Order: sequence, then structure tokens, then C-alpha cells
Amino acid sequence: MRFSAFISVLRSVGPVVIGISLGFTLSLLSVNWTEEACYLDGKEGEDVTVGHDAQLKGARKPNSISTINDVESEEDFEPRIVPYKQVQQSPPKKVFRAKYISTELGMRERLFVGVLTSRSTINTLGVAVNRTISHHLDAVIFFTGMRNRKVPHGMFVVSHGDERLVWNMFQNIKYIFDHYINEYDWFYFVQDDAYTEADRIKALVDHLSMDRELYMGSPEEFIGGEMEGKYCYGGFGYILSRTLLLRLQPHLENCRNDILSARPDEWLGRCIIDYTNTNCVSENQGLQYNHYELGKNSDPTKEQSEQLKKALTVHPVSDPEQMYKLHRYFTELELQKTYDEIAKLQAEIKNVSVVAFDGNRSAQWPVGINPPFEPKSRFEVLKWEYFTEEEIYSCVDGSPKCELQGTDRMDVADVIEVAMVELNKKYKPVLHLKKQQLINGYRRFDPVRGMEYTLDLQLEVVNQKGHSRSIAKRVHLVRPLSRIEIIPMPYVTEATRIHIIIPLTLQDRSNVDHFLEVFASNAFETSENAILTFLFIYDSVEAQQVNQNDIFAGVKAQINTYERKYPTVKIPWISVKTEVPSQIKFMDIISKKHPVDSLFFLANVNSNVNSEFLNRCRMNSINNWQVFFPVHFQDFNPDVAYPNQQHPATVDLITDAGHFDRRSFEEACFYNSDYMTTRTRMVADVQENEEILETLDIFDMFLKYSGLHVFRAVEPALHQQYSYQACNPRLSEDIYHRCVQSNLEGLGSRSQLAMLLFEQEQGNST
Repeated sequence: MRFSAFISVLRSVGPVVIGISLGFTLSLLSVNWTEEACYLDGKEGEDVTVGHDAQLKGARKPNSISTINDVESEEDFEPRIVPYKQVQQSPPKKVFRAKYISTELGMRERLFVGVLTSRSTINTLGVAVNRTISHHLDAVIFFTGMRNRKVPHGMFVVSHGDERLVWNMFQNIKYIFDHYINEYDWFYFVQDDAYTEADRIKALVDHLSMDRELYMGSPEEFIGGEMEGKYCYGGFGYILSRTLLLRLQPHLENCRNDILSARPDEWLGRCIIDYTNTNCVSENQGLQYNHYELGKNSDPTKEQSEQLKKALTVHPVSDPEQMYKLHRYFTELELQKTYDEIAKLQAEIKNVSVVAFDGNRSAQWPVGINPPFEPKSRFEVLKWEYFTEEEIYSCVDGSPKCELQGTDRMDVADVIEVAMVELNKKYKPVLHLKKQQLINGYRRFDPVRGMEYTLDLQLEVVNQKGHSRSIAKRVHLVRPLSRIEIIPMPYVTEATRIHIIIPLTLQDRSNVDHFLEVFASNAFETSENAILTFLFIYDSVEAQQVNQNDIFAGVKAQINTYERKYPTVKIPWISVKTEVPSQIKFMDIISKKHPVDSLFFLANVNSNVNSEFLNRCRMNSINNWQVFFPVHFQDFNPDVAYPNQQHPATVDLITDAGHFDRRSFEEACFYNSDYMTTRTRMVADVQENEEILETLDIFDMFLKYSGLHVFRAVEPALHQQYSYQACNPRLSEDIYHRCVQSNLEGLGSRSQLAMLLFEQEQGNST
């Protein structure tokens, strides 16, 4: 019974016991019983002694390395809070940046010119050399031993304080090393008794390799013939490369101490040969250094030598007159060469145009000049001006006819003379033409090609037998646009403070609110460097009632409101009593209350002033040089521009919304010093006629009395709302006429006015 019970239990438990036993057996078989060293710090090859506390807890080798202390081992896995320490940044190193990109990129100018002169010749031959080459070359410096107290105008003179020629040559080279060796690739030295054809010298160095050690000029044997090699004779000048000078630089002091010579060019040649082993050459890379020796008392204009025509330098030149004759001779040669090249190019263009798609029509007249401007619409058609030898039928003041005078008269006479020269050149020797009269003359300015002329000439034609007859001949001429030049202007800055002057009359009070609102957003809130000043204009009656009934009391209250809103802003105002408002009289008062260097912007209360325009006012107003009169964009009358429509809040600069008011001259930017100087020049005329202050405006004053550039240009950033101007009949006729025309042209465009007339006629007919 018991046995059967035991068997039944064993059957149920037996598999479990067998399974557990088998599991233990297999696990024991899989254990690696080989002991391996445990490196505490992760380094192999070191003996480590482990204490009892570091014994392994079982037979299996642990995956992680045990530490010496279990407590420390447990602490290694506890989270730690590492306090943040701000890294103190060292101040950034200041990076040196060159003033010019060319300096940073290591770019150098091509040619430096040093002229060797003396105290006795600097005011004669030195001045002649300067006048003939300085406007062709970038850097021309005159080296002399001693000099007079007064240096000739426009010359840069370096004086060494010694008359010894060799010493001065040493100082010249040393001066080059100290100041210009890193700025130029080539250095040309020439005496003041030699003429230099500047353009040919420039062309020569432009074709030479700057990395060559080159000593180029007119080779000469050393005096006595004891020394080998050749030096460059100083009379014809010589060219030194920068590479050669850099190699010579360490030995310059040795040359001064060891080489004895009476001639500076020979001394320099011996120095170069001794220490650089470079001889003077007259040819390099197929380029020749051509020179010509001028005979005593010879006339350059009568010389026919081919060597003279190819010469870079001519020596000796005895006096300035001979220098100028040489300059004229070479200038005429270059001019004729240019004409020949133009004729050659024109012939090539004609030959090529034959095989073009349009044939000969593809070659525009004159050949090589841009084709005429082609208008895209009838509004772009260029206007022809009709003229005779005495009158022109297109006048500045709008008159139908006025006398031909000044530059216009000179222009017409020059065109007729050129026409006769070209006609005789074409028909000689078969015919000889003489001008009898100009029948008709037409001219127009084409912005693409220049001034075009059409002349109808009455000519007397004489043949070789002496027979003559009168004919009419039409001639077409073009005065093409020449090379564009950049005119240097004085430096100006956008940091100048502007004093904005707003004259106000009784009729302008209603516009002050809008003006202040716009100006505050554009200037007060942006901290614009500008001061706003109001000029209150009273007549005699309004001035008497100012204590009881001030017509500008509301404006003054608005000013106080804005000053409280913007604590850093102060808006001054000035009161003036006058019967006839005059810009000049107002500015006389304002000018006395401001410093001489103040910049004024005389504005209108209807103008929307912003930072963009103020910056242009600063840039275009140049003290003692230029005043600026902007042409504002004025809105058309909204009732005309937007009939039966809601008026827009903002107006774009389009032809249907407004126009640039060329008749208005009331806005102006100028310096107080320029105003005071111009005002002083008016004193004599004012004493003769005091009414001139009332009949002239600021524009006419600057135009007639200042002598400054009066710059006038359209200004898109100066926007003015539509307003009807009250024209003062006491002003001059021209100013009053401009005011009336401004009111008429400001009503609307031609198409808008025509539409109103059409609608009115349609309404009347119904």
C-alpha cells in the first residue's frame, strides 16, 4: 500500500527531479573554471593584489570589473549633480583688415614714376614734365636735393636736403624701399630734361613679366671700359622691376660705402651689376625700349625720323617750350593713329555687313556708333529743335522763338564748319564748296548715341574750270557721346543733423495734424537725427490779435501734446509778422538763429517726410559745393483721379495717381553757410531794389548768386498730398507763372481731364 503510494508520488515528481538534476549538470559543464587576472584600472601587464574583500562571489567570472571597495563600487552608480560653471570666454582677437581689397589680396599698381629734378629747373622743366605726363600716370613724384620754399602747384616733391647727385640717387632708392616697394610692380626713373611719352611707357610695362629681374633702358659702356657690363644712361630714363629692387635692397648700404662714381646713373648701374649680376638691356620679350636723341636747337615739328615716331623718351630737352612742342607732336601722332584705326574698323564693319542677314542695312550710320533710340510709344518720341544761324525755336522759358546765343550759338557754328570741311574733303579736287547760308537746321539729343543734326545748306559749287552754281545740300551729322568720366565729389555722411523748417499760414492749419502724425511715425519713433521747426506767419491784423485770438493756438497745443508723448523731442517754433510771405525773408530770420554748419530742409506742410528722403537730402547737399532742390511726387485732385469712387488711403506712384511737380521749387536742402554766402552777394542788388527779396525765391537766389551746383532731381521718397496753392501776384512773373501752372497740372492727367469734359458734354447734350 505504502509502496504503491510511493510509486505514484515518484511518477508524478520523478520527471521534475530528473529535469532539475539534468539542468544543474549541464550548467556545471558550461562553467569556465580557468582563472584570469582582473585589471582594476584597465591596464594589462601590471600585477594587481586583491584583498579578501575583493574575492569573487561565485565560480562565474563577472562581466564588470570589481573595485577594491564594494561601497565605492555602489557609489559609482549613484547619480551625481554636477554644478554648472560658466566658461569664461577670452576676448576675441582683433582681426586686422586692410583698408582696401587690393591691399588684402596683395594687388599692386603697375608703374611708379620718379622724376629727377633740381632746385634750378623744378619751376621750368619740372613743371613742363608734370603738365605733360601727370594726367596720364597714377603716381609721379619729383626728387630733388634742395628746393625753393614754394612748391609748384599740383606737384609732389621729395627733397633730400643735399646737392650731391650720387647721394640723392641713394636716397631716392631708399625712399622707394621705405614707401612704395610693396605698392608697385615697375619703377621708372627719368630726368626732367627728357620728354616721356607716358602712354607708351604704360603700354610697355603692361606687356612685361613682373617676376623678372629687369634693368631696361639705353645701355652704355662704363667710363674707362675697366668694368664689364653696361648701365642704363639716365638721360633716356630706365625701368627697374620690383623683383630686381627687392634683391638689391640688402646691399644698398654696401653700394653707398664701396662704390665711387661721379654720375648717379653709373653708380646705380655698378650697384645693380655687382650685387644682382643684371645688365642694362634695351630689349626684353620682344619689346624694345626706343629712345631718340634730339639735336641742339632742333624743332620737333620738323623732324621726320622714324626713330622719333617710335620713341618712348626724347633727350635732351632744352626748355619748356620745346617740351610742349614734343608733347603736341606725339599727341598728333597718337590722334592720327586712332583715326586710322577707326577708319580701318569702319571698313571691316562694312565688309562684314555685306554677308549679314540684312545686308548693308545692318551697318548703322555712322559706322561704329550705337543705332538711334527707338521709342516704344508716341510719348517716347524724341523732339527735334529747329534753328537758324540767328534764332532757335525751342526756348527754355517756353517762348516760341528766341535769339541763338552762348553755347548754343557756338554749337551751331561748329557744326556748320565741320559740315563744310567734310563736304570739301569728299568732293575735292573736282569741286570746291562754299557756304552761302543755312536754310534749315534741326537737332535733337539721343541718349543712346549723342546729339544729332540735320542741316539744309545753300552752297556755292565751283568746279576745276572755275564755273560755279548755287545748290541746296542736306547734311546729317552726329556728335557722339564721348568717354564717361567720374567727377570727384567732396565726402558727405548720413550722420548730419537736419533742421526741417515748416512755414505755416492761416490756410495751412488744417494740414498740420496729418503732417505731425506721419512725421512722428517716421522720425520721432525712429530717433531720426532731425529737428522740426515751425514758422508761424501772421499778417498785421492777426499779429495784433495774437493774445486774444491766436490763429495758431491749436497747432501749438498739438506741439505740446507730441512733446509730452515723446519726452526726448522738442519742437521749437518761431513767429513772424509780414504782409508778403517771402522765402528769403523767412530764411534771414532762421539763419541767424542757427549755427553756420547747420543743414536746412525747407519743406511744405503737405509733404510726407521719411528717413529715406532725409538721407538723400544729406547726401545731395554738399557744403560749399552743391544745393539740392527735390522734385516731389504730388497726388492729383482725388475728385478728378477717382470720380465716383472711394478715395484710397495710400496712393502709389503711378501716372494715374499723381505726377512729379516740376513747377514747384519750394522744397530745398542747403547748408546755412552757403545761404549766408549767397545772401551776402545779393547786398548790392538789394540796395538798388529792395523788392528783389519779395520777387525772388530760394531757388532763383542760389541760381543767380551762389556759384554752387544747383542739383535738381525727381524724388520718389518725397510724397505730397494734393493741395491748391494760393499764388502770390507780388512775386516775379516767372514764379507766379510756375505756381499757376503747378495748380493746373496738379488737377489730373490728360486722359482724366478729357474724360471729365467728355462726360460733361454728354450730360449737357442730354
